[in-house]
Amino acid sequence: MASQPPCAPNSPDAADEDGKTAPQCSLPPPLVPAGDGAHWPRRLSLMALAKAYGRFKLPILETRRDRRLAPVDPLAVATDSPPPEEHLMPEKTFWGDQEPLSKIPFKILREHQHTVSSCHFCADDTKLLSGSYDCTVKLWDAVDGSVVRDFKPRPGAPVLECSVTADSRRIIAASYDKTVRAWDLETGELLWKISHETLVISCKFSPDGKYVVSGLDVDCGICITDVESATTVSHIKDHHERSVTACCFDPDSQKVASVSMDKSIKIWDVTSQATLLTITKAHSSAISNCCFTFSGHFLCTSSWDKTLKIWNVHTGEFRNCGACVTLMQGHEGSVSSCHFARDTSLLVSGGFDRTVAIWDVGEGYRKLSLKGHNDWVMDVAISNNKKWILSASKDRSMRLWNIEEIDEIPLVIEYKKALGLRVKQCEGCDRPFSIYESDIFSETVTKCVFCRMDANDSAEGSSSSSEREDSPSRGGSLDKDD
Repeated sequence: MASQPPCAPNSPDAADEDGKTAPQCSLPPPLVPAGDGAHWPRRLSLMALAKAYGRFKLPILETRRDRRLAPVDPLAVATDSPPPEEHLMPEKTFWGDQEPLSKIPFKILREHQHTVSSCHFCADDTKLLSGSYDCTVKLWDAVDGSVVRDFKPRPGAPVLECSVTADSRRIIAASYDKTVRAWDLETGELLWKISHETLVISCKFSPDGKYVVSGLDVDCGICITDVESATTVSHIKDHHERSVTACCFDPDSQKVASVSMDKSIKIWDVTSQATLLTITKAHSSAISNCCFTFSGHFLCTSSWDKTLKIWNVHTGEFRNCGACVTLMQGHEGSVSSCHFARDTSLLVSGGFDRTVAIWDVGEGYRKLSLKGHNDWVMDVAISNNKKWILSASKDRSMRLWNIEEIDEIPLVIEYKKALGLRVKQCEGCDRPFSIYESDIFSETVTKCVFCRMDANDSAEGSSSSSEREDSPSRGGSLDKDD
């Protein structure tokens, strides 16, 4: 039983029945009648009222606080009753507007704990693949943005690049631990692991799924591996003068393009084990990435010199120069990545200026710039149906952009009008292409830029052949790698 306060009415120190004087009490007079003849005090001071109100209000506030904290009290006993309705968190929405005029909806995917270095579409654009510096490779559901699988065992160091086969059966990842790992996409089972003596900067599957090409750092070379046996088919050291930054197969799985810090481009033939094409000083700075068109006639390269270039590599001849189209004024910083749409009508690029650029390939101008990432854009991809763009960033997130209605966006329409573009049908490949209305030669241009590049390159090749026939002693010299 709790002790009573001094001078309480029933305490032993109160006045006894003999009327003896009780000890002096320091408590103020009671605020309630003590008996007959007692009266309410006529006035109460403001201080007394404030104290009384404070003593009355405090228990109420504590009671409300306890009710609010009860559902989240880690020591509270769990109950089956749901939390109060006012505490239910609203459903998180992923979609939002990019800019007032562009209105590109996007979805933000956040599960990585470090830079997202690589991204891909797979499984008929229903799944997404990503690799990160947090040493993980993840498979995502493209519809709700959830992680479907975290591939294990995880690499022992940051993942620099990942790749998926065309049939979405297998994936690979290159890591700073000098390894390339392969998993079964459906089951998540680790199929094999290959260790190299140097850092593996890049890795790509061949379109037929039979080979893997890896770009090597210290070796300045490329390594081609058989997927089924996990054995080395070719290991070309000192292929470049400096580290290889990216490599990829052509659509026929017969040639490998590689780019390097030495600003050069090389095309390697898997069958003949020879270099078919070398373009030196292709850019004014390091080349960061490369990708083929679906036809294999053209190769796009992105560079730290803030530009992209589209090269005609379909000549079958040894040469040290190439016809190209330069895409400029798309990024304010180094360009990190590039990816063609399946029909080659669009090209997507990512840059260290935190933006994603969408290019009209036919006329080589930027249709739209997607802004939203808080740091460098490391990699980009475009879905087969051209409805979605995926971007991976140093800000630890990926963004899935819906570009299905890009040509109906007011900003794109206004930009086309400002450029004075109109659409024509190519006589060579039947693809639509844009042309400037103000161009005095607009009526005479009947082919897209690709067909025009093919024609010009064929003419140059014929001219070179004629010169060699007229002057046999002036035969063209080959590169030392050839």
